[in-house]
Amino acid sequence: LIEKVSASRFRDDTLVVAPDGRVAVSPGGAPGLATAGTGDVLAGVCGAVLAAGVEPFAAAVAAVHLHLIAGRLAAAAAGSARAVIAGDVVAQLGHAG
Repeated sequence: LIEKVSASRFRDDTLVVAPDGRVAVSPGGAPGLATAGTGDVLAGVCGAVLAAGVEPFAAAVAAVHLHLIAGRLAAAAAGSARAVIAGDVVAQLGHAG
């Protein structure tokens, strides 16, 4: 059985929505995530959380949160959101949780 969960950006917030109607909001954004490859980082984080046995909706919510924090940390470390590349986000994941 595959459960579909979607995440969508709404202004500066990210909404995670489950088929059963559950909704989680990740408030605020991280401009450093607006660069090539960061969506792949999010997919990888979600896959890792799922592989740890977390329920799909909770995994998506956790992944979005960790990704957001890592994006903010990457921008701070780089000195500018414009300087962030996907590898910078990956490097900050260990500090995001």
